[in-house]
Amino acid sequence: MAHCVIKEAEEILDKEIRVLDKGFIRLVDYMGGDARIVQSARVSYGEGTKTVREDGALIDYLLRHQHTSPFEQVILTFHVKLPIFVARQWIRHRTARVNEISGRYSIMKNECYVPASEDVAFQSQDNKQGRSEAAVSPETVERVRSVIQESQNKAFEAYEGLIGENIARELARINLPLSTYTEWYWQIDLHNLFHFLRLRCDSHAQKEIRVYAEAMLEVCRRVAPLATASFERHLQGGVNFSSEEMGALRNLLEGKPAGLEGKALERFEEKIRSGKQL
Repeated sequence: MAHCVIKEAEEILDKEIRVLDKGFIRLVDYMGGDARIVQSARVSYGEGTKTVREDGALIDYLLRHQHTSPFEQVILTFHVKLPIFVARQWIRHRTARVNEISGRYSIMKNECYVPASEDVAFQSQDNKQGRSEAAVSPETVERVRSVIQESQNKAFEAYEGLIGENIARELARINLPLSTYTEWYWQIDLHNLFHFLRLRCDSHAQKEIRVYAEAMLEVCRRVAPLATASFERHLQGGVNFSSEEMGALRNLLEGKPAGLEGKALERFEEKIRSGKQL
């Protein structure tokens, strides 16, 4: 099969999709799409031997049954500008090839992330890693944003002063805030990208990384629309049940009590209500 050229992907190739206040993602290259997945699965068939409906059904089958290697045939390369604290969460996904700008070789730009007013929140009382939905007064919001910006300005003033004194860049950078923007090229196959998106598009993910994942999901819809639709149905919007929970489902279908108690019952009921992977 020849190189795949996908019209919808070509339309956004190398175009910035703005994320946060100063960040972006750009699809700089791609290899393959839905047709590549199908051809990889049907090694002995040529292009055009099946209909779009049959191709979609095959992709659906592969994804539902975790036949992952055909999805690994599709590669996407992104150029991403993101705050360092987002990058440190992101890099936990170790299934990509990454090349990041180096503060040892380059002078870091005075660009830092400042949360929008609506994103300033208190600490959640029931989620150790999340934000509360309780209202924050406008005065508190502006004070928080002001404190963040003042500390960023002081850090970069000191950094630029050290650079001006010809202090080594690798030393001058060490007090820069985690809100400083960095850039990298991030290349990943579609199977592992779907895993990233399932976790980072979830409402439990921190908003600042979630908005990047949502932008990448839109790019996936352009590159491999059939595969992405299957991902959204079965992985992003689906739920996995343990063997005990499957027993509880059978009990409910037969009109019996679920047979679960305590936290196990709470988790089971929450899965059914939310339709999310917990």
